[in-house]
Amino acid sequence: MPHKHSSLRIAAFASGRGSNFSAIVDAIESGELKSTAVGVISNNPDSGVIEFAESKEIPYAVINKNRYPDESELNNKILDTLDEWNANFIVLAGYMKKIDPSIVRKYKNRILNIHPALLPSFGGNKMYGLKVHESVLNSGVKYSGVTVHIVTDEYDKGPIVLQQVVPVYDDDTAEILQKRILKEEHTIYKEAIRLFEEDLVVVLGQRVVRKRENAED
Repeated sequence: MPHKHSSLRIAAFASGRGSNFSAIVDAIESGELKSTAVGVISNNPDSGVIEFAESKEIPYAVINKNRYPDESELNNKILDTLDEWNANFIVLAGYMKKIDPSIVRKYKNRILNIHPALLPSFGGNKMYGLKVHESVLNSGVKYSGVTVHIVTDEYDKGPIVLQQVVPVYDDDTAEILQKRILKEEHTIYKEAIRLFEEDLVVVLGQRVVRKRENAED
C-alpha cells in the first residue's frame, strides 16, 4: 500500500525575502508538493515576503513588538492567526525571532527550519545569514551545507530531518558560498516537506528516522 498523503496547510514565518518560501510555493503550484500555503507571518512590515504573499494572494499578518508590546499577547496573536488559517504545519524561512515555547508545544514536530550549515556545527543564537558562512570560512572546514531540522525550544538544536553537503572552495567568499548553498536550500526544503506530506518520517527522541517509501502501512 502506498503511504497516505497528509494535507499540510503550511504557514511560513519570515523576516526578509523569504526565498525558501517562494521555492515552496513554486513547488506547490507545479504539483511537486501537495500542500497548501495558507499564510505568512512576518515581524517586518517592509519584508519582501509580504510583497510576494500579496502577489500570490496568500494571506499575511505583521506581528511584532511594536504592534504587540506584551509578549504573551504577541504569541497569542500568532496562535490565533494560525488557527484562523487552519494551519497545521509551519516553515521558517529566514525568521529572525525565537519561536515561543507555547507555539513549539502546540505544533510539536510540525515546525521546520532551514539552516545554511551542517548542524550541530555553526548553529545557535546570532548564527544566521552571512555570519554562518564567515564562520565556516574562518574555521577552515572543507565542507559546509544545509540542514533542515525540527524546531524546539533551543536554537538549531532540534532533530535533523535532512542534510545536504556543499563543498567549500579555496577562493570562496561568504557571499559566493551563501549563493551556492541557497540553491541547495531550495531543493532540500521541498524534499523535507514531501517526507511529512507522505508520512515518511518518525521522530524518535533526537533522531528523525525515515520509513521505507514502499513499506506497507
